[in-house]
Amino acid sequence: MTHMELHHLHVFLALAEELHFGRAADRLHIAQPPLSRAIQQLERELGARLFDRTTRSVQLTAAGKALVGPARDVFASCRVAEAAVRAAGVGETGMIRLGYAGPSSHTLIGKLVQAVRTEHPGIEFDLRSVTYGYAGLALVMEGSMDLTITRWSTELPGICSRIVQEEHFVIVVPAAHPLADRKRVSFAELKDEQFVMLPSEPASTVRDTFTAQCYQAGFTPNIVQTAPDSWDVMAMVSAGIGITFTVDAVVAQIRTEGLHVLEPQGGIEPTYARLAWRDNDDSAALREVLRASETALPTPARVPGQTTPKLLAIQN
Repeated sequence: MTHMELHHLHVFLALAEELHFGRAADRLHIAQPPLSRAIQQLERELGARLFDRTTRSVQLTAAGKALVGPARDVFASCRVAEAAVRAAGVGETGMIRLGYAGPSSHTLIGKLVQAVRTEHPGIEFDLRSVTYGYAGLALVMEGSMDLTITRWSTELPGICSRIVQEEHFVIVVPAAHPLADRKRVSFAELKDEQFVMLPSEPASTVRDTFTAQCYQAGFTPNIVQTAPDSWDVMAMVSAGIGITFTVDAVVAQIRTEGLHVLEPQGGIEPTYARLAWRDNDDSAALREVLRASETALPTPARVPGQTTPKLLAIQN
């Protein structure tokens, strides 16, 4: 409908409810002649008389009575639309496309979604799993994803981030493996082992760290099997196909019957799970999700430098 047509309906409803030209005009803060012209224009557009007018009374015709309900529905829909726009503008509603890398992020995802649902029930999540390392960041950078939980070793331009979890690397072997009675093992002792790992593409920080540690120990790892996610990797390790290198956050989310977890010797630096988003994303819903994340997923006490100024910039 055009603006003028909405105006006509507004005038019609005022007269239909007052059934008096003077009172309707006062209610609309207009003079009676413009009110009468608006009613006449609406009647011409609809091809029907809406009111029976006499010197003593104004009554709705059958056509006028039929128009009251639909006219009220139009304005109710307008109010709903206005409320929806206002809610989206302040971050009360919206859709956030959130990526994460399998079981290692399950606890983080659950805490974040629960916090947002409690504070902003109108915000929905489109959850996308198995977005490893730079693959998840690439989706954020190109705009097909709004937020990701991922790990990386090099800051990327245009990306803001905040560390939400410190993770430690571990080695997982079958329960019947000769190393299963040990608590720690050096990488040099693993040179003759067969490994089950995540694929090399898309890039995985865990796999990159693993490969670097093997090279430093003087050998190229014998990867006999790759699997698309950590559940499948652990199932193959439990079946005795090989051993694997992963993080403690994965082990915490997967049943470990038939598995034994060791710490790698040599002081491997921990890795960090981060929330990451585009620094030019002005979404009000994203802003509210990031606010909620500060309580749901606080940054651990001891972590390397943060992109704190960027985080604060998007929240102000």
